[in-house]
This record gives sequence, structure tokens and C-alpha cells, in this order.
Amino acid sequence: MEKESKIITVAGKGGVGKTSLSACMVRLLTEAYPDSKILAIDADPAVGLSVALGVDVKMTLDDIRMGVVDSVENGEAREALELLSEARFRIFDALVEEEKFAFLAIGRPESSGCYCKVNSYLKEVIGILANSFDYVVIDGEAGIEQIQRRVMEKVTHLVLVSDQSKKGIQVINTIKGVADDLIEYEKIGAVINRMTNPELADLIEIPGVDVVAKIPADTEFAANDIRGRSVMQLPADDALLMGAKEALTNMGIL
Repeated sequence: MEKESKIITVAGKGGVGKTSLSACMVRLLTEAYPDSKILAIDADPAVGLSVALGVDVKMTLDDIRMGVVDSVENGEAREALELLSEARFRIFDALVEEEKFAFLAIGRPESSGCYCKVNSYLKEVIGILANSFDYVVIDGEAGIEQIQRRVMEKVTHLVLVSDQSKKGIQVINTIKGVADDLIEYEKIGAVINRMTNPELADLIEIPGVDVVAKIPADTEFAANDIRGRSVMQLPADDALLMGAKEALTNMGIL
């Protein structure tokens, strides 16, 4: 029987450390499963995950999308299957092969105009690509809609990230509601990041969601980031790395 891919999507309010946590998860998976095929997908227009992982991105999925759109605008009439075939072929141009994992950047947000059919083809291509990997980690833009629309409709693990703020908790509650309506997921968990007061963290409740990790503010990670180092250079006992490990363990991935 073919092994099901583990698709881990990380979502939450902007500025709560989603990208850093996603990068730590990628590192932990490469260490725990060195013989597995691991894919990191950056769904953030800023392509921050590439920096956190030390990846040099030359082309994004949106560059491919716009190339297909341009060919349609220039009057190249082609059938849907031909567009899909080209998108499937060109997706590998945007795939960066690192030593321990592969990386794909979605790119900037949608441009003006509607090319829904082209986007649906590309979503199917990414679904096909993801099935070729054992583990997929998606660093999502704030919210879940972009991930559902542009990447895939089914994930196995949905990780909601917040800080201790009321707004952050409200956002992940909203995301859960959106996810319940728009996507399929098998497991869901929340990570409370950048804690400054553990007593306050104990008061946080998210209906229908278990808190799988509480991570204190991490000065070591901040210093590592300022020095321009990737998460691969963090010490093994770094607080964020340890918190990511706790989250993955509690969700049955490690």
C-alpha cells in the first residue's frame, strides 16, 4: 500500500513566528527522517521561508503562472490539457533541490484580473507534486484561504500559531472556522509562540483545538536571524526548535 504523504500547514496572524516555526519543522523532519523525501512550500509572498532555510530562490510558482497567463493574453489558443501539461512540466523549474529537502515558493499575491482556470491547473500540479513527497511543510500567508485556493484542498496536519495576544488567538479561531468549511484536515493543534508570561499562556483556550506547544520568547533565535544564519545553524537546544519538536511530537509526526 502506498504511504500517505504527511502535509503540515502552518497558519496564523502575521508576525507570530509562523515562518520560523515552519523552518524549524523542516529541519527536524530532515533530522528525524533522513531517508524521506521532504518538501518545504513557501506560500508567503515575502518568500521568508527561503531565508530561514538558507535557500536561494530563482523562480516562483507565480512566475510560471504569469508565463502561462501571458501566453493566453498574447492570443495563443491552447486546450486545457496542454496548459496543464506545460504547468506540470515547468513546475520543476521552480523546485529547488537542497541536500536534505526540496523547496518551492508560491510567490507574490494574485495580480489583477481573474485567471481562475489557470490557477486551478496549477493547484492540481502542486497536488501531484506533493504526493511525490513523504512530508510537506507549508508556510502559509496569514489565513488559510490562500493555501486552499492555490496549493491544495486537503492537509493532514493543521498547525495554528499565535502569540499571547487576544488578537492572535481570535485570528486562529477564525482560521479554524474557515478551515472547517473549506478544507479537509486530519489533525489540528495550536502553538503559542513568544510567551513572555507562562501564567497567561495557561489561560488561553481555543475551542476544539489542543495547544500542542508553548514556546517562550527566543533571544537565541533572534540573534541567529540577525546574523543572517539559517535555522540549520541553530543549537539543538534552541527554545523555538525544542518547541517545534514538542508540537510535531504531540501531533504524532515525530
